[in-house]
Amino acid sequence: MSTPAENTPVQRLFASPLSVVNVGLAMFDEDIAAQGAQVTTLDWTPPGGGSVEAAAALNALDDPTLAAKIEAANAEAVERIMAARPMLVGFGRALDVVPGMTPTTILHAGPPISWDRMNGPMKGAVTGALVFEGLAADLDEAAALAASGKITFKPCHEADSVGSMAGVTSASMYVHIVKNETHGNTAFTNLSEQMAKILRMGANDQSVIDRLIWMRDVFGPMLEEAVGFTGPIDLRLLLSQAIHMGDEAHNRNGAGTLLLFQALAPGLLQSSFTTEQKKEVFDFIASSDYFSGPTWMAMAKAALDAAHGIENSTIVTTMARNGVEFGIRVSGLPGQWFTGPAQQVVGPMFAGYKPEDSGLDIGDSAITETYGFGGFAMSAAPAIVALVGGTVQEAMGCTRDMGEITTAQNQNVTIPALDFQGLPTGIDVRKVLDTGILPVINTAIAHKEAGIGMIGAGITHPPAEAFVKAALALAGIGNAP
Repeated sequence: MSTPAENTPVQRLFASPLSVVNVGLAMFDEDIAAQGAQVTTLDWTPPGGGSVEAAAALNALDDPTLAAKIEAANAEAVERIMAARPMLVGFGRALDVVPGMTPTTILHAGPPISWDRMNGPMKGAVTGALVFEGLAADLDEAAALAASGKITFKPCHEADSVGSMAGVTSASMYVHIVKNETHGNTAFTNLSEQMAKILRMGANDQSVIDRLIWMRDVFGPMLEEAVGFTGPIDLRLLLSQAIHMGDEAHNRNGAGTLLLFQALAPGLLQSSFTTEQKKEVFDFIASSDYFSGPTWMAMAKAALDAAHGIENSTIVTTMARNGVEFGIRVSGLPGQWFTGPAQQVVGPMFAGYKPEDSGLDIGDSAITETYGFGGFAMSAAPAIVALVGGTVQEAMGCTRDMGEITTAQNQNVTIPALDFQGLPTGIDVRKVLDTGILPVINTAIAHKEAGIGMIGAGITHPPAEAFVKAALALAGIGNAP
């Protein structure tokens, strides 16, 4: 006996309410919902973003023998990151303490770059630094000197250092000295100029130079004396407290600055400087919450460097940008940079500025995300969305997403809003390509031209290209740089 047409499986399917699972494209979600159907969207992208090269690299890295070596190496790398105990042990002139520093060396953010390829903010910072050092009489002379070949340009990361935004560090600038007590390595970063018109954003007029001179002659030496009185300061402990108090410690640093100042204040008061100079320093620290921002960068650098150079490890130990290229370094491939184009930063602009005024992503401050805070910890600091844009729910979701591309949770630094989950720790090149989820970075926006400075803040991501190149090199495929 034949089945009536209305009772066939096809007829029953079309006669009943549809419940659709949509894989990938959000536009299908909207179209199906517009027809009144229930739709559930699975956020999915092909491994490696559909790149044949990436798929080949992932397949090679999935070989059982190699995969076992990778897992063991990654476990060691992540354990070293989490076990690191970075201590602020002092401050000093870069020329005196930074390895390889000379009177004509200029450190900069991001992967290697030559003067002719630098963007506006970095060129502005370089010329300002050369005038500050007395190597040039004015900005025009400084630009000619920078182009002459007489100045050595070097990435901060290749001198055990990190630098905010342009990252420009010259010989006379004072830097943090942060020693990893667990593993014995040391990291450096220069001092915060706070948030006025500043060198790290590419500004370089006389007010910027005058501030740098004061920082060299008063601020830096007073901090150096202060730590001599207080003794080493446990930065991992302070960071954990700051995260519990609502910071994400990249662009929101109110709690961290208060905690760091509290630790330094007794030593500052005991220093040999005049009462007027002490008041100047106290007022300067109070002028911006960003005072502790560079401190957390050096802390993260000291921890991550301890995990660099572990054979077979696919853990990312550096993410850095020079305004032209975004570069990553991977534990198992020491001495190599893997780059792609620097990206636009998307977020609120200061009054009077438009997105087309902004320079591309720049700075070593993504070392914070590489460790697991900053954009990775926005769930600890939902108020950050007032600066970088987005919603509180998106900020909460960022931490969960970053858990998909990392190896562990760092229980030394936890997030109360996520039931004291540890920071997502140990970005794995394989997981980034396999999931299609790129690390999230919240950051400031500098004007594309030299001399202007910060014009906004927002969210960005690395280029997938950098991770593809790293995976190819890890897999030993092709001629990946």
